[in-house]
Amino acid sequence: MYSKELNIIKKSLENLTLDESLQFICDFLQNNIIGYDWVGFYFHQDKNLILKSYCGLKTEHTQIPFGKGICGQTAESNNPMIVGDVNKEENYISCNINVKSEIVVPLFNNNKNIGQIDIDSNTLNRFNTLDLDFLLEINKLVSKKI
Repeated sequence: MYSKELNIIKKSLENLTLDESLQFICDFLQNNIIGYDWVGFYFHQDKNLILKSYCGLKTEHTQIPFGKGICGQTAESNNPMIVGDVNKEENYISCNINVKSEIVVPLFNNNKNIGQIDIDSNTLNRFNTLDLDFLLEINKLVSKKI
């Protein structure tokens, strides 16, 4: 489903630095995929997630402790999370009142979880396994830049 987008991203990253690649991905996804309303990359630092790049509404969540919210849970579990309705999550950190669903996919480098891509949608149940597979491929491209 996302093969065209993945090819565009892959080709575009060829001559970019890691930071440029992260920002390109955030901008591209947010501007080209319906329902990807906020896109960001967090990286691990001392049991916290530090926001490195993003596209969408400004967030105050530039540092998230492991275990806190969907992102923090993914950092601890090393597993992706798809949340169809964030209002039903007890451990959810609200970024803005419009967010209805979220997907967080860990980023691995040499089999170590070093960060994640986080995408919020203003649409309920926006994300599925096609999005998960797509984001896993994107994270593999990012990992090659590290």
